Amino acid sequence: MDQKLVSMSQQLLIGEALKYAAHIVPEREAFVYGDLRFTYKDFLDRASHLAGWLQSHGIAKNDKVGCLFKNGMPFVELYFGTSLCGGVFVPVNFRLVSKEIDYIVNQSDIKILFVEEEFIDRLTPIISKLSKVEMIVLVGCSDFDLGIGFVTYDSIYDTPVNFQQKELQDDDAHAIIYTSGTTGKPKGAVLTHKNLYTNGLNKLYHSNLRKDVRQIVSAPLFHVAALSQLVQNCLVKGTIHLHRDFEPERILTTIQNERINSVGMVPAMWNFLFQVPNFQDYDVSSIMSCSMGGAICPLELKKRIMAVFENAEILESFGQTEMSPATTYLTGEDSLRKTDSVGKPAINVRVRVVDDVMNDVPIGEIGEIVYQGPTTMKEYYKNPEATKEAFKGGWFHSGDLVRVDEEGFIYVVDRKKDMIISGGENIYPKEIEEILYRHTDILEASVIGVPDPDWGESVKACIVMKPDKQLTKEQVIEYCQRWLASYKKPKLVDFLDSLPRNGAGKVLKTVLRNENYQK
Repeated sequence: MDQKLVSMSQQLLIGEALKYAAHIVPEREAFVYGDLRFTYKDFLDRASHLAGWLQSHGIAKNDKVGCLFKNGMPFVELYFGTSLCGGVFVPVNFRLVSKEIDYIVNQSDIKILFVEEEFIDRLTPIISKLSKVEMIVLVGCSDFDLGIGFVTYDSIYDTPVNFQQKELQDDDAHAIIYTSGTTGKPKGAVLTHKNLYTNGLNKLYHSNLRKDVRQIVSAPLFHVAALSQLVQNCLVKGTIHLHRDFEPERILTTIQNERINSVGMVPAMWNFLFQVPNFQDYDVSSIMSCSMGGAICPLELKKRIMAVFENAEILESFGQTEMSPATTYLTGEDSLRKTDSVGKPAINVRVRVVDDVMNDVPIGEIGEIVYQGPTTMKEYYKNPEATKEAFKGGWFHSGDLVRVDEEGFIYVVDRKKDMIISGGENIYPKEIEEILYRHTDILEASVIGVPDPDWGESVKACIVMKPDKQLTKEQVIEYCQRWLASYKKPKLVDFLDSLPRNGAGKVLKTVLRNENYQK
């Protein structure tokens, strides 16, 4: 008996999920990207070849493999290839500047870095500082001199390789996903095979889609919510239509032409979808599931999604990178009854709501939501102090303030660090943002606290208007005063062309707090 194979068969491994899907449905389409259509069998062959190539170039268990990619087949192939050979996958946010890339590549100990031609100029200023990178693999070009050893991506598949399966455990590190870095340096959340595998099982349990799933992934794959869809796709043996960028009109065209039945996007993307001229003329009747996460979805936007996608169940998830990422789900039967809730805990996530000394708060009162369970990250990479702080009391501390009702439904009040204290009163920006989103002329809104010499902090609303719509500061304040206590209404209003966001679609309130920010 081959004990290694028996041991691996007992583990929740990402590579094994792909191999099993290829065994059961070898000729089913796994990934579609532009004109490229890969069956599970063909895709497994390419991922296994890449895994063998990585092994032949020194990638052993726990070695780090990084990429600076937009969505595309190289991203997906590298993700699964690294998983199969036991390496640790480190996707780098392609929106970062050179200095930020320098920090992540070095801090994560990336040994081989894959880079698309589009982003080579980000490496040029820092190439001499990437002392731990032994090789760079270029995608899309073959004649660029970086002054460091490099090969082209296409050449990998021209060379015969011998992939040797290594024994892995599902508690082994699988990926390092860097947090947004909204407070200081970004931290690398180490996620295991079991973390992402269990997260996939959680979503399938709470979703109404069990088979023949045809979905679009257009959010950046360097973000864990999009990355996790690759795992879920294998578990349900579905088909992903991969889009390089988010293009709202192309989303609608793909839904119509490919009979897509599941779409998941962050709220901002759903908002932009409805700005497409004549979007109501597209046939979206095939959609059976509309999911949203990455940020709290405003109530008015949820109502619109329900109205447009009449045949679809709404599936709202909430969570964070360190939890792989989903921690709660609001499913179809409760979408209308509990529209301002994020639902109940995912089946494999344990939840408490606590005060500052880890006492459970009474029902209806506000506290911090903390987590345990098999989707909880292993650690922050090479950051024991932050890891210890995050896990104080034996639970992972989210930094999110919530309350729970009598039926166990969770309501996010705000981020702990975003709460505004004005004149001794606690003000939660999310409450004000919900009111602003109700205004028919407002496209997007974000509320922050700014220093006030008399009150400590004052409320400031940052607003993006819909095309051809205008409001004055006084009109915004007057509108808010109709719905909010006087101390909660904005004292300051900024009208912006757009809100600054990170790769996950979350508004960067730290940027908005910069008094020089005007976009």
